[in-house]
Amino acid sequence: MKQLLAGFVIWFSVSTNGLAQSTGQPGPAKLPRIAIAGLGIESSTFSPALTHEEAFHARYGPEVFNAYPFMMPVSPLRKQALWLPTVVGKSLPGGAVTREAYESLVTKTLDSLKKYGPYDGLYFDIHGAMSVVGLDDPEGDFLTRIRQVIGYKTIVSTSMDLHGNVSWRLAQQTDLMTCYRMAPHEDAMQTKERAVVNLLERIKSGKGKPAYKAWIPVPILLPGEKTSTRIEPGRSLYQQVEPASKQVGIVDAAIWIGYAWADEPRNQAVVMVTGDDKAAVTQAAEKLARNFWSVRHQFDFVAPTGPLEKCLADALASPKHPFFISDTGDNPTAGGAGDVTWTLTQLLARPEFQKADGPSLIYASIPDADLVQKAIAAGVGGLVEGTAGARVDARFASPVKLKGTVTSIVRGDKDAEVEVVVNVGSIYVIVTQKRKPYHKEIDFTRLGLKPREADIVVVKIGYLEPELYAMQQGWIMALTPGGVNQDLARLPYKRIRRPMFPFDKDMKTPDLSAQLVPISGTSK
Repeated sequence: MKQLLAGFVIWFSVSTNGLAQSTGQPGPAKLPRIAIAGLGIESSTFSPALTHEEAFHARYGPEVFNAYPFMMPVSPLRKQALWLPTVVGKSLPGGAVTREAYESLVTKTLDSLKKYGPYDGLYFDIHGAMSVVGLDDPEGDFLTRIRQVIGYKTIVSTSMDLHGNVSWRLAQQTDLMTCYRMAPHEDAMQTKERAVVNLLERIKSGKGKPAYKAWIPVPILLPGEKTSTRIEPGRSLYQQVEPASKQVGIVDAAIWIGYAWADEPRNQAVVMVTGDDKAAVTQAAEKLARNFWSVRHQFDFVAPTGPLEKCLADALASPKHPFFISDTGDNPTAGGAGDVTWTLTQLLARPEFQKADGPSLIYASIPDADLVQKAIAAGVGGLVEGTAGARVDARFASPVKLKGTVTSIVRGDKDAEVEVVVNVGSIYVIVTQKRKPYHKEIDFTRLGLKPREADIVVVKIGYLEPELYAMQQGWIMALTPGGVNQDLARLPYKRIRRPMFPFDKDMKTPDLSAQLVPISGTSK
């Protein structure tokens, strides 16, 4: 950490010296000073897993720029401000963040911000669905503490995942807000760039903070697998967002679906519109909110669903391959622990897969550090025997017994660290040092696997990411148990606001009037 800070000081000194030489009188106007900070994770409170600091793979100082292609040295945006990156950390979704990890990362961010202020702007890059043990609304808490350092003259622009949560506190502490408009999130980097462009425009034009922020909580709580923009009504609903944001007097418009697998009062859908024209802002927000509410009964799963037995029957009967099955209940891209063994246990017990000439099936994946070490000791081509999984979440099945041939050992993945493939009958099980989602073709081919030639590919995921979606010749989502169970009614919610759709299907139409959030640093 000291080395990183030392490097930052050297970089910062060079940058500011260069700025002084280029902006002396006479010369061009002084560039705005803009900080970059943020922490992102989607964390399920229904999973027993905990997330620690190292999971965030935090970047410090100038290495933060590597997270944003649009901020590379040759980028026009990079040249429009003096950028002062502090700490940006992004974790694979998982369980609640420990309080120690949260406080450590927040403290490092605040310490950096204290050293290099003042700031004209802050780009606040978050997901919006972080849960912290013993703390509600951590993103709102984080930005409130940042404000205590940078003050309220600084304009804050926040970018979020549409599966994040927007509390009143978070809305009040920020000035510009936007979120993704696609699920799957193919526009993630575009959204982050939009947040930066909006911030620069408000600073350089002298317009400053937008005068109005309309916030409307919409009492709907649905999983992303039912609200994908690939299908209706999500597609048409989100197609309304960009035109709304282009209206005169509006800076940006956004719809947050919210995060379904955490039990906090803030977890619900939200519509928010920012701008300088009060009527335009409020009317746009209310129209989006009404349209959202009006289609609530139309939301359905993005793919066919069923219990695992039905999914396997469909896959085995299909003449087209590869046939994908999503093991949805323990999806690590949504916050599952990733080591629930229930589905893999069922697969290994099936007679169809117990001989080498049975239907070929790839299972991705199960984490178990001990079995990985045994596989390394056995070597490629060797026989490995042991148990895997259920070290964190053993509520649904015990560690699964594996006895098979090691066909691959690959090191170096950022998330998994080490990956091995164990062949049992006609099943190829990917076992990882640490949990990892598999959502690109190269995730498989680098392990020597050929997913396009497999009969069945089972992935711990919900809706298929673009590369897998393009690859599949058949797809069904298995409604399996885990910390991100798609059957929300089975989850023990106690703290979300009620009434809430779909839990209270016959609830009355809520008040969807725009609530005007005070400008940051004011009470009105």
